Amino acid sequence: MIDVESANRAAVERMTSSRPMLIGVEKASSVVPGLSGRVLLHAGPPLPWARMSGPLRGAIIGAAIYEGWAKDAAEAASLAERGEIAFDSCHHHGAVGPMAGVISPSMAVYVVEDRAHGGRSFSNLNEGYGKVLRYGAYSSEVLERLRWMNETMAPVLAAALDRAGGIDVKALVAEALHMGDEGHNRNKAGSLLYLKLLAPHLGPVSPGAAVAAEVARFIGDNALSVLNPVMAACKAMADAAHGVEGSTLVSTMARNGTDFGIRVSGLGGRWFTGPSAVPEGLYFAGFSGADANPDIGDSTITETAGIGAFAMAAAPAIVTFVGGRSADARAATLEMYEITVAEHPSFTIPALGFRGTPVGIDLRKVVELGVTPRVNTGIAHREAGVGQIGAGLVRPPIELFEQALEAFAERYGFAGG
Repeated sequence: MIDVESANRAAVERMTSSRPMLIGVEKASSVVPGLSGRVLLHAGPPLPWARMSGPLRGAIIGAAIYEGWAKDAAEAASLAERGEIAFDSCHHHGAVGPMAGVISPSMAVYVVEDRAHGGRSFSNLNEGYGKVLRYGAYSSEVLERLRWMNETMAPVLAAALDRAGGIDVKALVAEALHMGDEGHNRNKAGSLLYLKLLAPHLGPVSPGAAVAAEVARFIGDNALSVLNPVMAACKAMADAAHGVEGSTLVSTMARNGTDFGIRVSGLGGRWFTGPSAVPEGLYFAGFSGADANPDIGDSTITETAGIGAFAMAAAPAIVTFVGGRSADARAATLEMYEITVAEHPSFTIPALGFRGTPVGIDLRKVVELGVTPRVNTGIAHREAGVGQIGAGLVRPPIELFEQALEAFAERYGFAGG
């Protein structure tokens, strides 16, 4: 008989013992498995063009133009409609991407290696704020920025990381949590730590002082610059816990702007999906919930690995961005202990007496208590190209967990310990 408790302990131990190292930046087609030809990866569970939301369609169009497959939006959309571009989930290729999460073959990606368990994971480069591809924008300025990032910045980052001997992302996140970050929507400290570790190496490897300064400024001006390598690191941690026979641990949470999907360690690659909700939070001036797209992005991999909304008690200032009071941040973390199987030995929260963050979402506890995971998130406009219109909190529908638990019981013949 399967011992679910033992299986969950094994899965969460693999997750928390993972040691993700940021080792480089490479062209996606050269390192991401299965990414070649006219293939585009996107955030969340897989879905066809016909069901894609505005922001995801916009990012697909922008990537097709960037790759040179189409000269304009109309041609790119026509290619997609005719099935001449293939789409797949980033998660199926060891990758993650924020918001629309689109990764194309020519784009540069961060490469993270799990030094404990041997896996590799990938994420694209963060564009910063404003009108950006991940929110569905594809204007000339967006494409020009992408070209600079991939043709000028990426080689410098690759050389700097090589000269630095890589960056221990797990250690970086642990320190950032002690400096007021939660690792998902608030990465101000983490991004500065990232720049601090890179800065001594940018000058020696850059083609000139001006380029080194430009790269340093771009990273320093973007408080989300570290989010993408952190997401790749969390993907490595979660993947280490995936595939443990008999485990009810949730190993993936992701959204594509239409569906919210989860995968479970003991249930292989099967997705359980339901409607993605519109987040509740604070909107920028001139916008409201009527303008918002349902939640989108792979960044829920942070909560899956025990940070993000699960670590809000470490980042009370996050409420100024997502709404609520500082006490709500503490309450959010305390609630997540109820649906998890462990406390993270590396990610600790000073405000809770250095208690480890809640980690390892247990499918059974979610269903038994009726408490779904909390998620911190940005809010995208429902139309492509408008961009971010706010930030807030969202939860996946409980039906996903109920479906998964039923499937678990069917596969293993029971759902208990």
